[in-house]
Amino acid sequence: MTTSTRATAPAPLPGRPRGTNAVTETLGRFVRARETGILLALLIVILVTTIKNPTFLFSGDGWRDLLLTPSILVLVAIGQAVVIITRSVDLSVGSVLGLSAFLTGKVFVSFPGMPIIAVFLIGLIFGGVLGLVNGVLVAFARVPALVITLGTLYAYRGINVVWAGSGRINASDLPKEFLALGTGQFLSIPFLAIIALVVLIAAGWFMKNIRGGRELYAIGSDPSAANLYGLKVTRRIIFAFVFSGALAGLAGVLYAARYGTVDSQAGTGFELDAVGAAVIGGVAIVGGSGTVWGAAIGAILLLTINRALPILGVPDFWQQAVVGILIIGAIVLDRVLALRQSRRLIKERDASHV
Repeated sequence: MTTSTRATAPAPLPGRPRGTNAVTETLGRFVRARETGILLALLIVILVTTIKNPTFLFSGDGWRDLLLTPSILVLVAIGQAVVIITRSVDLSVGSVLGLSAFLTGKVFVSFPGMPIIAVFLIGLIFGGVLGLVNGVLVAFARVPALVITLGTLYAYRGINVVWAGSGRINASDLPKEFLALGTGQFLSIPFLAIIALVVLIAAGWFMKNIRGGRELYAIGSDPSAANLYGLKVTRRIIFAFVFSGALAGLAGVLYAARYGTVDSQAGTGFELDAVGAAVIGGVAIVGGSGTVWGAAIGAILLLTINRALPILGVPDFWQQAVVGILIIGAIVLDRVLALRQSRRLIKERDASHV
């Protein structure tokens, strides 16, 4: 006679549907997530501003601008977040955006029949090559990314100034079909917002589900341990910069479509906005934590605040100060959470040794 030892699943508690624990845990993680707090802050800003001036949201232009205005910065912030997660930073993204935007205009001027999809590919590849330069210098020269990308920021901007000179690309130089991408919409959602959302979903999925994405977090948490573990640290760091540069290149193409006019100063300031968006969105400046979703929400919050504060009657000085306070607050919060996590781990370790 044999006795079966096969384990049987415990019966669900009376009156409690199967799967309730999973749903509760998911909701708990959502409530505790940093991204949820940033999203709540965004909704509060929109609500308060709409109460003050209903046209901020409840008008064709209001809803459109709410989605359209941050779209380009969202793309740059996604790439910046990936770099920061690896414990680096890319200060050249604004210059890469400007160069790519001017290149886009020049391609259309020099090759009037160029397919739009080909121009997008050119922008992506061009930005990726500039990002590759950053990545190789950071990975092999062993110089901090802050120094390297500060140098390439000025180098790329200088190339753009020399190339563009006092001239500029005008909307009349660009195809109407291309310009329509910058202003058109589908089901009341701007095309640029749809493109940014598709990139965001793809990047978020990669960072969470693909080994290469998870390794970026490991590298940012402890580069030395990642090396000892056998991770391809150099290759991953270069990938992060190439990815950031490619998205900045894509953003440059969309910048040309959105604004039509491109000169040597296009993209100025985007690098600081991208870093600010990532940090506000919960990406730790010391690397190893955060999500591209948070960076995207941070970008939307950043530009929504810039639109909302004048409507609320806040002077120009305080508009800049509010953004600075948000960045400082996010950094302080990261530090507090890190210390709390460290104390909790120490208590758990001590308790396990008792």
